[in-house]
Amino acid sequence: MTVTQPDVTVIIGAYEAMPYLVECLASVEAQTLDPARVEVIAVDDGSTDGTGEYLDEFAARAPMPVTVIHQENSGGPSGPRNAGLAKAAGRYVFFLDADDRLGPEALERMVAMADRAGTDVVLGRVEGVNRGAPKSMWHKTLERTDVFSSNIKFTLSAQKLFRRALLERHGMRFDESLFTGEDALFTMEAYLRADGVSVIADHTCYYLVGRDDGKHVTKSGGYALRFDSARALMRLIAELVPPGERRDQLMVRPFVVTLLPQFGPRWLTDDEEVRRHKLELAAPLMDAYWTEGVARLLKVHERLRLHLVAARRPDLLTDVVRFVRDKRQAAGLLEKNGRRLYLVYPHFRDRKAGIPDEVYLAGPREARPFLGYREQPADSFPRRALRRLRRLSAVRGLSRRDRPAAA
Repeated sequence: MTVTQPDVTVIIGAYEAMPYLVECLASVEAQTLDPARVEVIAVDDGSTDGTGEYLDEFAARAPMPVTVIHQENSGGPSGPRNAGLAKAAGRYVFFLDADDRLGPEALERMVAMADRAGTDVVLGRVEGVNRGAPKSMWHKTLERTDVFSSNIKFTLSAQKLFRRALLERHGMRFDESLFTGEDALFTMEAYLRADGVSVIADHTCYYLVGRDDGKHVTKSGGYALRFDSARALMRLIAELVPPGERRDQLMVRPFVVTLLPQFGPRWLTDDEEVRRHKLELAAPLMDAYWTEGVARLLKVHERLRLHLVAARRPDLLTDVVRFVRDKRQAAGLLEKNGRRLYLVYPHFRDRKAGIPDEVYLAGPREARPFLGYREQPADSFPRRALRRLRRLSAVRGLSRRDRPAAA
């Protein structure tokens, strides 16, 4: 009897997942992909609420092959996912959290997309149920894109379809030393190493479920873990992407999503010891990875806060954080005949503070709502050609005037 390789291995890490696990597994069972083309590897990570027993019951009746692994609690999602990866046989793997669920036809559509486009990673549209979900990458279905040409860097959760050959070729596994952000590290590496990424934007493939009891697979942990996560992701980006615009573009993600919240409203309630420690943890990251290129890509209040973190100026930072927390609107100051707009956040042009004007300079997107702002037009080819012709004409005119008069 010939054993056919499954198209996709669904890896489910489960910890204290009842009763959410019931709908999760029902969504797997309801998939339209032929059950013979699917395998499930479920890892019970030391649950005590009946999760392990329910997985065993599902394995006994499911239409597709199901392997259940029982292990002691590992403390995070990385261990169960790696245990599942070690046993996976599918051409693709999909990581499904036990408290979430798949959308109808999700596996069939994602596998078909990967096979048709020849891509190594497929993102299926995600919707939140009692919680938020990423939105900016679902504007358009893309058969082939990459992390530089789209907004996929803002969805680094592990709930994607990955070509298993890619993971095996690079020995990719989840970092079990990280207790938050481990999926961001894994997914960013996959994006950067992939031969193309696909995006399914017109069909919901995954429902991200907010639990009432707060017991998610991923534990939030303390602020120091967030710095660990940012450090690991920044280091990965620096290792795989040379310095320049493309690296700066990717660095926006860990700076804004992971690091900046530590210097948001919670900063105002931190005691002095925590504030000092946060600045100590941030210092080597700012020194190594904070560049003018990254700064230019941020909103003014984001750039200003991180500039003050880099400058080790907690005294000034507190005023800015309070201004942002209170949702106050910064006034706009127009200069250069309306072509330059500064947002007047605290300490703007305060000599004692010494913050450069450029930190407050708004980009076109922030500046457009202000009356009187005149956006500089793109430097199009006709404009460049016209300027060149004018320069050439001027040079020729000078050369004619310099010629000796005819006898």
